[in-house]
Amino acid sequence: MSAPDTAAPPANPAPNGPSAPPAAPNAPPQQGQAQAEEQDEAAEEQDRPQDAWASRRELADHAPPALRIGSGAGFGGALVTGDQHGVSGGRVAGDVIMGSKTEIWQLGPPAPHASGEVPAATLERLAESFVADEEAFGALADRLREERVLVVRGAAFTGRRTAALMLLRRAGATSVRSLLRDRPPAELAAQLDAEQQRAEQGRAGDAPAPGPVGYVLCDLMADRTRPLREPHLLAVRDRLAAHDGYLVVTVGPTAVLEEVDPAGWQPPSVAEVLTAHLTAQLRALAPDPATCEEYTGRESARLLALPAVTGFLARDHQLREAAAFAPALARHAAGGLPADELDAFSLGALESQVREWFEEDEAALPLRDKAFLISLAAFDGGPYALTAELSDRLYAELLRTQRPHAPADVPVFGTHIGKRLQLARAERRQAEEATEWGPVRQWVAAFRDDRAALVLLRELWTAHPSARPALVRWLRALAEDGRPLVRTRAAATTAVLAHADLPSAMALLIEEWAASPRYRHRMVAASALALAHFVGAPNVPRILDGWSQGEDRPMRWVAIRTHALIGPERPAGTLRVLRTVVRKEYEESRREDPPAPLDEAMVEELAGAVELLLLSEARETVLGELLASYEVDRPARDLTLAGFLRACGRGAEPRTGPESGPGPGAEDEGPDEGHPPGRPLVLDWYREAVGGPATAWVAHGLTRLWRAALGDSLHSRDALEVLRLWVLAAAHRQDVEWALAALLPALVAEPEDALRLAHLLRTMPGEDGAPPPPVAARLLTVVPAAGHPVPQHR
Repeated sequence: MSAPDTAAPPANPAPNGPSAPPAAPNAPPQQGQAQAEEQDEAAEEQDRPQDAWASRRELADHAPPALRIGSGAGFGGALVTGDQHGVSGGRVAGDVIMGSKTEIWQLGPPAPHASGEVPAATLERLAESFVADEEAFGALADRLREERVLVVRGAAFTGRRTAALMLLRRAGATSVRSLLRDRPPAELAAQLDAEQQRAEQGRAGDAPAPGPVGYVLCDLMADRTRPLREPHLLAVRDRLAAHDGYLVVTVGPTAVLEEVDPAGWQPPSVAEVLTAHLTAQLRALAPDPATCEEYTGRESARLLALPAVTGFLARDHQLREAAAFAPALARHAAGGLPADELDAFSLGALESQVREWFEEDEAALPLRDKAFLISLAAFDGGPYALTAELSDRLYAELLRTQRPHAPADVPVFGTHIGKRLQLARAERRQAEEATEWGPVRQWVAAFRDDRAALVLLRELWTAHPSARPALVRWLRALAEDGRPLVRTRAAATTAVLAHADLPSAMALLIEEWAASPRYRHRMVAASALALAHFVGAPNVPRILDGWSQGEDRPMRWVAIRTHALIGPERPAGTLRVLRTVVRKEYEESRREDPPAPLDEAMVEELAGAVELLLLSEARETVLGELLASYEVDRPARDLTLAGFLRACGRGAEPRTGPESGPGPGAEDEGPDEGHPPGRPLVLDWYREAVGGPATAWVAHGLTRLWRAALGDSLHSRDALEVLRLWVLAAAHRQDVEWALAALLPALVAEPEDALRLAHLLRTMPGEDGAPPPPVAARLLTVVPAAGHPVPQHR
């Protein structure tokens, strides 16, 4: 077993470039088949194994924040990133009905009948907790009095309906009637006439009119086929003036208006709404009316300071969720709601929102918007353009499931980015994205609630099995993509699905990738298993141990790669598995007559696993295990020395391409975060160990492995090459030179050692074929002669 090159071959000549375009969906069968065959051939030519170090860097750079290595986030039991998910982990507030029934959360006040009078008690209750900017609200009320009809535009769930009712109340309406929203805008005037006729017929004899009547029409359905136009409002205004009435129409951001000047609704903050609703709830609990205000002020301040409340306000919750949270807080204040159920309210509201997104009813989201939500969950925090591009691919796959015999019709242009993100309760911001060529600033899109992506994917996979075929096809296509970010997010999404339902994710995705002859698929499988283990999916180590001992060589390769990624959690057990596998490789090689050469790819993968372990946070445990076992037999010795030399090359390798290590500007990214470029990681570790009595054994152990590698005929050439790289690094960094000057004398135990090192320092080529750097001559002076004169530098 020889040490591999320090630079791994690239997985793709242009790793961040776009993947080959899919065959045109409407192309003739022969043409589509030819395109597919050409793409497969090109993919085979580009398929190369990527070393374990680069795989770990991709996970560190491109995995979602909630799944990123070392983030501490994940699922635990029924937890989502530390919050309760579902009902398996304790008590849950509210009515939860399991089985074939539906769980219903009532958020906000109940809606009145579609057409009829809003009860006065409802208006009084809303007025008690209504909060708005007084100046802006007063201006809207004045405009309503003057114009009689007012169109209020605002986003969903921002209190538009409550604001409309309070505007009518402020304008002087003595009663409020709610109108049907699904009637065409052209019928508004006729609808008002009919309402007025019913009101007159309901009045007894010559009874006087009760006063101005207010009408509210919430969420008018105005689209391109039936827009709301100015003549519609002029006709309505005439009717209202004749009958002394007022009308407020609420519309969403996408409603089509022609020559209509809507009033923009600026909602209050979630904290203001929660405080107002909580105050109204606490007034009913005041023990003494005389001290009501004092009690509500004191109790409100106490409740708002609770961790459950500050956590709720820190999340991206809607006003309706804040209004529903206030009664829960009041019940908690009265002793009727335990603290753990109060803590669960925030996550329960998020789950309710996710379920609402995927509902199929008259107010359901279009399928393309649902595809965007799923893509955003997979690429949360990633570039918006990439998320939108891949969401349309998912939309096409969903259409194939929904309409299998119809061609996929994907619109070229769609909803504006701002409206799309508003619907998804997400935000767009500029951020630096890690690439093979250094960080690049891009517009990224992310859910405002960092739990949303995990909850959405879990809900999709477990509650909507009909979407699985499209999602599986989409993830398989992402695994083929030439961009590391896309492949990593495919693995991360699969990891979340595996946590939710391990058998299905294994059967539909991971096992197929793991058994593939292509390295790209196997790397995605390994990343998915590693991330699934990080978020708490069960039995991943058991799966890997089985694959390691199995006869399926691609799966054995995946098991080794995954062990390398998760090995620092159980270093001793991982090393035992690696030693078992390398012995199995040697035995299988000797079974042939004559003996067959070792599987070079498998051997390199085993060495890469040892390298990652030696460079992890468990490095001291790993070093101790290696020192105790590497002399047991030849396979263990070769595994240890090859992995050790690979680790020694990290930090000193020449940067000749995007896969050779961290590039300029990327030195603070990934597994070697915070380590300066051009300073070998293992040599830096040796320098730290030499200076402390408690770590002297580390320095001795590293020296012992170096001596073994230099004195082993199979590894000495690779060891001398790594030392040459260290000398070249010392030419640029004085701290590296000092560390190397401390190490070289310790490597000389026999006269041959001194001769070997002296020959290297005298004859090694410099960078780009130049003569040896001056530092080589300075280091030559510290190499002891061991009874022989030290060769002089020529």
